[in-house]
Amino acid sequence: MKKLLLVIPILLLACKETTHKDNAMNDEQFEAKKYRLAYNVLFDGENDNYEVFSMNLDGGDKKNITQLPGVEWTYNAAGKDLYVISDKDTAHRHYFLYRTDAVGSKYEKVLDVRLSDSWIGSRKGGTELIVEPHRTVDTAFYLIDFKGKILDTIEIDLPYFNDPHFSPDGTKIVFRGALKPFKKDSGYLDELYIMNADGSNLQQLTHYPKADTTAKWHNYHAGPPRWHPTKDFISYQSVQKGRSTLFAISPDGSKQWQLFKQDSLNQGWHDWSSDGKWLAIEVFNLERTEFDIQLVNWETKEVKILTDTTYTYDQAPVFVEVED
Repeated sequence: MKKLLLVIPILLLACKETTHKDNAMNDEQFEAKKYRLAYNVLFDGENDNYEVFSMNLDGGDKKNITQLPGVEWTYNAAGKDLYVISDKDTAHRHYFLYRTDAVGSKYEKVLDVRLSDSWIGSRKGGTELIVEPHRTVDTAFYLIDFKGKILDTIEIDLPYFNDPHFSPDGTKIVFRGALKPFKKDSGYLDELYIMNADGSNLQQLTHYPKADTTAKWHNYHAGPPRWHPTKDFISYQSVQKGRSTLFAISPDGSKQWQLFKQDSLNQGWHDWSSDGKWLAIEVFNLERTEFDIQLVNWETKEVKILTDTTYTYDQAPVFVEVED
């Protein structure tokens, strides 16, 4: 599938109100960097075939690292381990958890439990993960170890919960939750919630503007959270005033702000590099007919679109560590 247009936005850092040029980053910036970006691609729309690709931070050396029929999506990486939910050994869109690396040189099943379509969190150097089993299996989050052993079951006192993510020190969990179980339910409103890692002290973190009615039923009021690894804030996407934009909030909810102001493209799923120096964002047009991966240098605020016109849907970037 082909894209009709490639638009590169100019971003303004909201908290400092300073502009920057949207240009190609110098090759020197990528030297000695230890990451590749993995992301999801709609490879064959007619057969609902999604693949996981990876590329260098300059957009080069793009690889299809799954090459399987059906659906493969990545929603987390921990160090050099990339986690993929896949329906390769089961019914269509019945997902199980697999582990690979930045170039797909290995592919192993981690957990023999059907999972929900959800982002995944990790802590303790990637030795522990938090996942959401499918509702036909259980209504809880599972804490598992590297080999897939279930260490704990964390019950959540909400009708809906999804997309868990650990704080950098592993003591807190932030996730999406709602007081209605389904998106099409009247009054459904997803917000970010935060709790201790054992499930205690559950608190609502975000509060969607009551006067804003622009989000449609399928849009995020508060999208999958990503905790900045070195700064004390949580980022998330939210459709407000008719646009999908990245917001940030402090872990105690005392401060909330729009992470970027945006002129042309919507911002969606995103990820921070483990050193906090890079931000990868899925950007897309208003019609949601073209999606690309954008890289932001968090120090200089320079940006670069890394994907091209080969595929229409390039989504959900995550950073995977590689050898120096």
